[in-house]
Amino acid sequence: MSFKLRTVLTVIFAVLSLLVTATIGYVYSQKSFDAVETEVGHSLTATASQASDKLDRFMSARMGELDLLGRMAALEDSFKPDNIQMLLDQLQDSFPSFSWVGFMDPNGKVLAATDGILLGEDLSERPVYKEGIKGKFIGDVHNAVLLAKLLPNPTGEPLQFVDISFTLKDSQGHIRGVLAAHLSWAWAKEVEESVLAPLEREEKDIEFFIISKKEHTVLLGPKEWVGKPLKLSGIEEAQHNKSSWSVENWQDGHDYVTGFAYSQGHQDYPGLGWTVIIRQVKSTAFASVVDLLWFNVWTGLAVTILFAGIGWLVSRLISAPLVRLTRVANRLRAGEDLEIPENRGIKEIEGLSRSLRDMVTSLTNKDSELVVMQNLAHFDQLTSLPNRTALELYLEESLEPESEDHTLTFLYLDLDGFKSVNDTLGHQTGDVLLQKVAQRLTALGQEKGITVRLGGDEFLIVLRSVGHHPREEASAYAEATIQSLNKPFIIEYERIRIGCSIGGAEYPTNSGNPSEIIRMADEALYESKRAGKNRITFYSDLKHDN
Repeated sequence: MSFKLRTVLTVIFAVLSLLVTATIGYVYSQKSFDAVETEVGHSLTATASQASDKLDRFMSARMGELDLLGRMAALEDSFKPDNIQMLLDQLQDSFPSFSWVGFMDPNGKVLAATDGILLGEDLSERPVYKEGIKGKFIGDVHNAVLLAKLLPNPTGEPLQFVDISFTLKDSQGHIRGVLAAHLSWAWAKEVEESVLAPLEREEKDIEFFIISKKEHTVLLGPKEWVGKPLKLSGIEEAQHNKSSWSVENWQDGHDYVTGFAYSQGHQDYPGLGWTVIIRQVKSTAFASVVDLLWFNVWTGLAVTILFAGIGWLVSRLISAPLVRLTRVANRLRAGEDLEIPENRGIKEIEGLSRSLRDMVTSLTNKDSELVVMQNLAHFDQLTSLPNRTALELYLEESLEPESEDHTLTFLYLDLDGFKSVNDTLGHQTGDVLLQKVAQRLTALGQEKGITVRLGGDEFLIVLRSVGHHPREEASAYAEATIQSLNKPFIIEYERIRIGCSIGGAEYPTNSGNPSEIIRMADEALYESKRAGKNRITFYSDLKHDN
């Protein structure tokens, strides 16, 4: 009894619909997971962007204040240290973030400084002077060993600073000194607390990092991370796309949902290329959907196991005949002579097996026809030697690798006395003679070469030589050919003698063009005939003689 494949598929889709119903809960929970993941990621990215903006605005404001102080000092070209000292003290009183502000003369000597620190010292070798004398300079976070010894440090932690310095010029454009400031890095912690405080009331396991542009070193973050480089793919992406988020596997081996924001500067402040990173432990971020996910997973697994048995039975009904057909097809591909079996039970598969049998029979017949046609196209019908088409294919393969480690010698051969055989004994005898000539040429044989009948009583032999004496090898082969064809032929009890003249040319010595090489060999052939026939002449010798 046969069944239509459509009926079988209807049953299968009915079973699949049950599976879809059982797994739809899993799909919804997965969607929820993705939605929560995206929401958390965007939230962390937004917070990181907010922190980055605060950092940039703070630095921009401090740079503007220092610039304003410099303008005030330059009023009326007055650069008196006492006046500048008063301005410096006022600036520090208004903005305690300035740990130290100083004014240096053009040679780097400190003429005025907050709290008198470093007053009279020579800072000409310090970056804050060396860079500031060139123009506006903003230095990244660093430890200042000299200042750290002079400034109060109740916490005992290493003091870190950000530098700002630039030149002061008079109305004539002459440099009158360098104004420099060290900003305490402690203000960055205040930014961190202001950003994380709202989040920590609602979320857990959230941490804040500031990463330098150079070497991605942690400038601010948990103590165990400060000063260490971070290797996260999201940092590079953030520097290109400004802000992003991803689930990253950190160097401690844990996965975190990580938000990135790249410092873009603010107004005239170009930014130091800091990357602000806020991370949250992945398990904590997605705790709200994990329980729902596992419930749906176990439910879906139970339903899958139940219907897997049903699906297996149904699929076996369909796949068994297809598997048999596949095995037979593989054995046919391996070269075995088999017949495609008939498969009954499903009409469509019965039709498929019949079509495959017909196709194999048709392909077998076509392969035989193609072999015959290829032989007809590539071989001379009278002598069974390769023809001009075969020669072209051989040259395409032989000349394809552009190498100088081999030589192709073209020997153009013409039979001496063949026309008289045709005239006296007839064309039929002439054809038999050409066949016997082809047999002797084939018997000589040559590896990696080809012997071609060009037409009439003309033949072309291509020798491939990889040695250092291709001319000697070709000459020896040509002499052997002449000696072989000088031996008498017996046709219809008639003793027939002929000879042959040969012209030779070498690739690539004489030319790199195969057509030109054949022409040269033909020209050398006619020189052999003029010189008395039954001999070999090379084109190189012909040109030398002329």
